[in-house]
Amino acid sequence: MASVPEATDQHRVLLRYNNGAVALHWITVALVLTQLYLGFTFADMERGPARSELFTWHKTVGATILVLSLIRLAWRLMHKPPPFPESLPRWERIAAVWNHRAFYLLLIALPLTGLATISSGRSGTTELAGGIPLPLIPGLPESAGDGLGETHMLLVFVTIALVLLHVGAALKHQFIDRARASGRMPPFQAPGGGPVEMLER
Repeated sequence: MASVPEATDQHRVLLRYNNGAVALHWITVALVLTQLYLGFTFADMERGPARSELFTWHKTVGATILVLSLIRLAWRLMHKPPPFPESLPRWERIAAVWNHRAFYLLLIALPLTGLATISSGRSGTTELAGGIPLPLIPGLPESAGDGLGETHMLLVFVTIALVLLHVGAALKHQFIDRARASGRMPPFQAPGGGPVEMLER
């Protein structure tokens, strides 16, 4: 990955992400928003069957995000993303690339730190929705649980901050700057219309 993201003249035709990348992006968005709702909801509940059920779904969605993130990372390594339009400032291109890299890291680290937290002092498996067993991480002492839980929560708030930054940048490009870069990820449209081509590389 280059330190300065690739940019090309796309005045006439704008290149966008291919359909596989678009689908993985929006499925991940839906899962992350669902996970945030589940996490903050069950955390404030009293212990009992209702809380346990939400926690099971929280673990299930977390495991799904981990698998999907690994698939998404593999897809990204096999499919080059579309270059930015030259009209997008260099600093914004660099910020966008590092924001995406941070997301990849967090979407893998968050489920793993969550699993490590519930693995502390335990062995065997933990149950996901539908009774699916998920192996716990062996050998973690119970004393590590609090620290791992705090790390997990810290990563949650870092993720929220990056989501807000990412959404804010997308809305800025679409409605304030009216930048052509906004058309790289459907359903956003490049201001001013014009043809858009899907990148197949």
